[in-house]
Amino acid sequence: MRSQSIRLFILVLTFTLTAALVLNAQEKIRDRREWIDKSTPTTDDPRRIPTSPAPKGPEITRVLKGGRVFDGTGAPAVEATLVIERNKIKAILPPESTDWPADAEVIDVSGMTVMPGMIDLHTHVSYWWMESSLQGYTSKAEAALRGVDACRYYIESGITSVRDLAGPGDAIFWLKEWSSLNRIPAPRIFPSGRLIIATGGHGSEGFEADSQFLGDKRVADGPDEWREAVREQFNLGADVIKTGSHFSREEIAAAVDEAHSLGLKVACDAETYYIQWAVEAGVDTIEHPLPRADETIRLMAEKGTQAVPTLVPYIYIFDGEGGYFGSASRRFTFSKEANLELLRKMKEAGVKMGIGTDLVLGWYRYLPQAYITELEQYVAVGYTIPEVLSIATKTSAEILDMDDKLGTLEPGKLADVLVVRGKPDGNLDDLKNVEMVLRDGYVVVKEGRVFIPRHVQLDPPEPKEK
Repeated sequence: MRSQSIRLFILVLTFTLTAALVLNAQEKIRDRREWIDKSTPTTDDPRRIPTSPAPKGPEITRVLKGGRVFDGTGAPAVEATLVIERNKIKAILPPESTDWPADAEVIDVSGMTVMPGMIDLHTHVSYWWMESSLQGYTSKAEAALRGVDACRYYIESGITSVRDLAGPGDAIFWLKEWSSLNRIPAPRIFPSGRLIIATGGHGSEGFEADSQFLGDKRVADGPDEWREAVREQFNLGADVIKTGSHFSREEIAAAVDEAHSLGLKVACDAETYYIQWAVEAGVDTIEHPLPRADETIRLMAEKGTQAVPTLVPYIYIFDGEGGYFGSASRRFTFSKEANLELLRKMKEAGVKMGIGTDLVLGWYRYLPQAYITELEQYVAVGYTIPEVLSIATKTSAEILDMDDKLGTLEPGKLADVLVVRGKPDGNLDDLKNVEMVLRDGYVVVKEGRVFIPRHVQLDPPEPKEK
């Protein structure tokens, strides 16, 4: 009888613990991928929309020979040869191998390191510049032109993918389209559309909800409006949903439920107890190094909530302005030292973190140093340089929901490749020495600067016979 009671107690305890783990687990995306066969080609973004099976990328095989390959998987760099066929990694060969087609283009990369293209998980490529005119501030056309300019800096810095977390109008969606068609020199762009906030939320202070100066924000009040706002961004083509405080528990929960039902992750710009609410609601990433309780950090680790700390813009703010002033969504005291301590706490708790720079106001012109400065913060809290490079590639691809296609140099993955003079896995400053960048198999940076092949002339129509 006693043994039966013990078994019953163990059974009940096991059920209770299992139920608690299930309830406390991170909310999962409920998309339609289980209905898509692996042989079905889809768009190269988190939306995974079926596409034509026609071959993609340039009609060429390229061979990068003579250098070191840092594949981003966590393995050390080795001397090897990378073979790229059209827009995919075909093989990584021993240095003595010549197993590639006779008509392949062989590129000597002796003295260089070949690695995955880096990822920036928090950008605003079409944001307003300080020197823009008032008319330019509200112009969709200028927003697109600003984006083209910013994209050059990112791609020349070896950043082949950016997650763009809010911008004015629909400019960012057209930038994504033109980049994917290789019409402009740019990284892959994964846009969120507009930032969803409640009245009085981050960046909206003092403006009416329909103000032309809130072109990058969608003000919504109540759970139903937050669901509607998510659907609007999805309809425009969003690859991720961006939310920000202030919000109620019901509002953020509604946004997460709606986004996950559509197959999209949710990023959240929040602070203090709003972070706790967002984590409880199931958001996927918390942006910025804003204050949060130790209990919230522990909950992030337990639920698998990821973080994109973006320390570098706050370094610029504190160095240039002395502090972050005048914002109702920044009602707390913080500093460079506090931000670094938060990064350390999240590392120690086991929170998965990716790299994002949040370069606004024309700060993208600080690239590549701005990106390197962000990486250096991770080294400062105890990560090794190879670990940091893997965070910038492999881990950031996982957070982007693109790790099946990007983030490492492995056969079958997309050919987003960075070639750097030197050994960046030993010295981060070598990331300044970008020699070549391939995005989707196309050479977009050559000899350190944007490369645009001569246009292909089309034949005009023949005269019609009379």
